[in-house]
Amino acid sequence: MSYAVIKTGGKQYKVAKGDVLEVEKIDGDAGAEITFSEVLLTGSGAGVKTGSTLGSATVTAEIVEQTKGEKLIAFKYRRRKGYHRTVGHRRKLTRIKITGISLGGKTSKAKKSEASEKSE
Repeated sequence: MSYAVIKTGGKQYKVAKGDVLEVEKIDGDAGAEITFSEVLLTGSGAGVKTGSTLGSATVTAEIVEQTKGEKLIAFKYRRRKGYHRTVGHRRKLTRIKITGISLGGKTSKAKKSEASEKSE
């Protein structure tokens, strides 16, 4: 089973085909397809590729829905001063489903075969 580590919204996520996860808000309507080009790592079994060996790896996903996270309350209080303030917010989230992981061109295997031909 292949997996990838992608970066979106300032966070990193380990994903595999069929995973459903919530990420920071991404523009788009439900059913739209998006592509993550910032892939940090890919792997399958014992083989792992990082950095320049990735080539043009991409992860495609489908937007399932736009949601809001749970309400977070921040209560500020200073004793004996009569000061208290309640502030809060809800994060805007996008639920996505991973539809595919493309390793992109498989250039690293082609280079290995060229190198073996040159040595012969």
